[in-house]
Amino acid sequence: MPHVVCLRPLHPDAMARLRAEPGLTVTMLEQVTPETLREPMKTADAIIVRATKIDRAFLDNAPMLRICARHGVGYDAVDVKALTERGIPLTVTPDANAVSVAEHALMLMLTTARRTIDYDRNTKALDWGPKPSLRTLDLAGLTVLVVGFGRIGGRVARLCAAFGMDVLVHDPYIPQNTIKGAGFTPVKVLHEGLAQADIVTTHCPSNEETRAMVNGAFLAAMKPGAAYINTARGTLVDEAALTNALKSGHLGAVGLDVFWEEPVATKLPFLDFPNVVVSPHSAAATEQSTRRMGLSCAESIISHLKGRLDPDVVINKEVLRGNA
Repeated sequence: MPHVVCLRPLHPDAMARLRAEPGLTVTMLEQVTPETLREPMKTADAIIVRATKIDRAFLDNAPMLRICARHGVGYDAVDVKALTERGIPLTVTPDANAVSVAEHALMLMLTTARRTIDYDRNTKALDWGPKPSLRTLDLAGLTVLVVGFGRIGGRVARLCAAFGMDVLVHDPYIPQNTIKGAGFTPVKVLHEGLAQADIVTTHCPSNEETRAMVNGAFLAAMKPGAAYINTARGTLVDEAALTNALKSGHLGAVGLDVFWEEPVATKLPFLDFPNVVVSPHSAAATEQSTRRMGLSCAESIISHLKGRLDPDVVINKEVLRGNA
């Protein structure tokens, strides 16, 4: 009887879907520790992973594993090569959180542009009225550079256009005509777009090419006073360079949902700046998104166990060819 182990709780509808499937046994771990993992992983045919690191040491304790379903789209904490060597597909939830993360990116843009947190704090303290020191901006008429034009980046571009922004897009893997056809202005050379944009928002995966791409040179190329938004992966950003750009006054504002090391356990220097707005990697944690991601993981596992896994949700598609 196939055994599914959920590494942290899922949305109730996703748990109900798994438990309703005949022939499945399901274990949900409230806390993921070496102790709580020890027994379930001995018999796990499938796992649903959220933040747990899946490396070779983890896999050595999962001798029966047949599928790893990622609750989300980022998989930098998963050793894909090790999974592939064992013929284990890694699935993601490609469309489930795109709306939520895109809206969160817009929320950070609005919050930084309107100094929402500062005015909230002032008003609660009965300090009434607009302050010249708290410069606020309309999004309409500003230029935004969307770096990465995948599912989330494309939605962000459309939302920005709806707000009346001029939208530039940089993505070396998307044909220029595709970006033009979507109604946006393609930017071939990244630094040219950085120099034009009032807001820069990144929507790239974390890999060898993109890790620390937002470095000193990237930030220096941005227009003075521009804002930087990141809801993708914290490892895109050199946090020391970000701190320096804030100290110098070159950056006008920063909105972050992701950090180099998560959870954040020490006070990072840039967190003290009043023009920095942060959230704890919660962009995809809406009620609707967690439901969609949980159900997507459940369907991937059930489909794979029945021999009909959708290749579009699989990262290491070569394992499907090997099993064909």
